[in-house]
Amino acid sequence: MNAASKTLRHLADLAAAGLAPADQRAALEKVAAQYAVAITPAMAALIDTADPHDPIARQFVPCAAELDVSPEENADPIGDHPHSPVDGVVHRYPDRALLKLTATCAVYCRFCFRREMVGPGKEALSPQQLDAALAYIAARPEIWEVILTGGDPLVLSPRRIRQVMTRLKAIDHVKVVRFHTRIPVAEPSRVTPELVRALKASGKATYVVLHINHPRELMEAAREACALLIDAGIPMLSQSVLLAGVNDDASTLGALMRALVECRIKPYYLHHADLAPGTSHLRTTIARGQELMRQLRGRTSGLCQPEYVLDIPGGHGKSPIGPNYLCEKTSGRYRVEDFNGGVHAYPPG
Repeated sequence: MNAASKTLRHLADLAAAGLAPADQRAALEKVAAQYAVAITPAMAALIDTADPHDPIARQFVPCAAELDVSPEENADPIGDHPHSPVDGVVHRYPDRALLKLTATCAVYCRFCFRREMVGPGKEALSPQQLDAALAYIAARPEIWEVILTGGDPLVLSPRRIRQVMTRLKAIDHVKVVRFHTRIPVAEPSRVTPELVRALKASGKATYVVLHINHPRELMEAAREACALLIDAGIPMLSQSVLLAGVNDDASTLGALMRALVECRIKPYYLHHADLAPGTSHLRTTIARGQELMRQLRGRTSGLCQPEYVLDIPGGHGKSPIGPNYLCEKTSGRYRVEDFNGGVHAYPPG
């Protein structure tokens, strides 16, 4: 395991940590020039440099395969841009809107669907842009929930987060504020009592959704960070991405979901990997994802079941794509499959 004392951001840092083979240096230079690199000490400590297939490294260490772009991949795979009426806002669904405060993350995932839009030097919202974004939300009473994303909103200081929450508090029709973040696992030391207080505002329900893909990420410090949030009355959910070589087997996926539930975090979404440029080596097939969901069903507690979803390219939103257990009617009766593969008749309803 690595013992990095600082965030690894450059190929020289990766090489010193044993994460950039000399024979791949030229290709990795091209990848790093195009897509941001950052691996925090907490994440670096989890990487087994002796394992060429380490699932943590696979998520964060640049790979030459990222230079291979498939024809179906594109820079805006889930269609943020067509649904962005003002800078920083994505309003795809009627009752909720994304507010992208920053383009910076503590770590940069190699499969990120916003990989063309995030990284050092990419613009965060200016004060004027933030004013316009909040004005857009305030003028639309149908927006019941605001989802703070980016980038990672929890890279911001508690003071900045508190300012945004104070302004959202003044918008009466916004009742729920949701933070999407990797910080509790990527940089758990950032989760302090001061940050927790900043996330809360009277009259608003705050939720934190943790992005996590492998059970090893729930190290002790990460568990403590999550407990600090939950013990303060902030419910936590999780979202994971189905990734080849990381979590695309039933034992790993089941262990991840159980570990989350043990930490009082409800598994929410399992995303099929998006068609971001240079990510085909990390995508599974949908059929494989459906089979994994079948293996989880019945063998793992209902509390551990995420919804397997596909973000439809072009900005058409998420659709559940899990396996279907209800078959067409035969002789006026439904055919229902159980988790063992048995098929049973059920009267029409």
